[in-house]
Amino acid sequence: MKIYKSALAAFIVSLCCGVATSHIVAAGSPAATASAAQVAPAAPQGPGDLNALIAAGTLADLRWPNFTDYRDSVKKFYAGGGNSLAWIQNGKASPQAVSMILLLQQASAKGLNPEDYDASRWDARLAKLQPTSPKPSDIDLAHIDLALTVSAMRYISDLHIGRVNPQHFKFGLTVGPKKYDLADELRTQVLPAADVPGALAKIEPQYDGYRRAEDALLPYSKMASAGDTPLIPVPQKGVRPGSTYAAMPQLVARLSQLGDLPSNAGVPANSTTYGGAVVDAVKHFQHRHGLDTDGVLGKGTVSELNVPLKTRVLQLQLTLERYRWIPPDFPEPPIIVNIPEFQLRTMRRQPASYLTMRVVVGKAMRTQTPVFAQNMKYLIFRPYWLVPTSILRNETIPKTRRNPDYLAANGFEVVDGNGNIVPSSPASDDVIDGLRSGSLRVRQKPGPKNALGLVKFIFPNQYNVYLHSTPEPELFSRSRRDFSHGCIRVERPADLAAWVLRDRPEWTMDKIQAAMNTGPDNVQVNLKNPIPVLILYSTAVVDPNGEVRFFDDIYGYDKSLNRVLTNGPPYPD
Repeated sequence: MKIYKSALAAFIVSLCCGVATSHIVAAGSPAATASAAQVAPAAPQGPGDLNALIAAGTLADLRWPNFTDYRDSVKKFYAGGGNSLAWIQNGKASPQAVSMILLLQQASAKGLNPEDYDASRWDARLAKLQPTSPKPSDIDLAHIDLALTVSAMRYISDLHIGRVNPQHFKFGLTVGPKKYDLADELRTQVLPAADVPGALAKIEPQYDGYRRAEDALLPYSKMASAGDTPLIPVPQKGVRPGSTYAAMPQLVARLSQLGDLPSNAGVPANSTTYGGAVVDAVKHFQHRHGLDTDGVLGKGTVSELNVPLKTRVLQLQLTLERYRWIPPDFPEPPIIVNIPEFQLRTMRRQPASYLTMRVVVGKAMRTQTPVFAQNMKYLIFRPYWLVPTSILRNETIPKTRRNPDYLAANGFEVVDGNGNIVPSSPASDDVIDGLRSGSLRVRQKPGPKNALGLVKFIFPNQYNVYLHSTPEPELFSRSRRDFSHGCIRVERPADLAAWVLRDRPEWTMDKIQAAMNTGPDNVQVNLKNPIPVLILYSTAVVDPNGEVRFFDDIYGYDKSLNRVLTNGPPYPD
């Protein structure tokens, strides 16, 4: 990347002058005032048309000229410095300015689009400030200074809370409390910093998963830049191990590029037999992409192999974006459910055993599981299932009309508004009319056939979604598991109950099994301490061992997010 000599020298000086300032310094504190005084120009420099540009909220020099969403912060920032230039001192870019510009130019390493921060335009702007160039006018200086302020604010905000408010997608996450006072952040933390990258490193999410995704982005970006290997022909029918496969060279090349086939595998160059190390590599690839690990080269596996590397890069970028949405009061969510992965896991960094299990989530077409965060407060053994109104109207009532004995045959009972049981075997027209009007409700009696299984885990939320067991465990053997009406079915409910109740020693595994299998019914157990639960949506996950895994965009959320990001700022708030 080209950096002009004087600017590069200033950048080197900024890296060598000292250590990073602390991330939080109160505006107006002695430390902030003293630090700012060290870098402030001796006297206000000509602002040109700076105030007018700020008032207009637009700067034609920018890749995305409209900065009205940052106008108030920009105005406050310059007012805090006497409305003088902030980044330019005596006609030259300050060391902090050059450091900031380098970060903007390297924004792709953070999963951001460098052009959102004018990456390709900064070298030309810096050139105007070189001694060998004609002396820039006050207007030129104002435009350059303002462009850097707006770009820096965009970068800091995007890196901290993401570019798009998750509520734009109707996600139950709130980023408002995480917003920085950008004017104060730049004035007290960045402008006086001897180490600008160090000062800004603390604004990123501090999650291990975020760091792993960031680390994985670089090698995938390099692979994408090098180009994809030739496409693998999609077979008419599945190719099984031991079969002849004419496209072995393309398959071996792709598996090698992706790292699923080790470089020392020793695959014969001209072999057309699908077997040995290549089959093992295909199984490894299938595992990483949420496919059945049968080693069969079917349409699904080959299609995933042919996904362009730029798409994988995008998935990692969107994963980083969504990490920035996680609310601040969930610094260590102990229970995480990733919808496209169909997986539940607990955080590793905590005084408890690590737990992971398969889950079933809401159907992609009609009953999607929402994205949100809440606290688990209690669980219920052998619960009743109060049939939701939508299911009652769309499924239960029509089945009862066709078969008046349907309710009794499936363990349902009808109750009135006071919880009193209403005779319903067979279901009369009056009962059906009461169900349609809402004066009567249907609930399923506790037991092994109950739709919620034998235990449910409650974290009260607006969506009425919770974790629960299921009488249909066979669904967990499928690779794609979106079958529910929105709630989340867990593969090993007893293990999850033991983990949730780990601070209640009286709740041994034997007691938990007894509570689930023999009753009594509908027993609520309150937790001593609420447990944070995060339901998220990420089609790229990097395991602690560094293995990168990708999953289908089953709800189309990647497409919708990418569509918004492609339009550029200002992004929806």
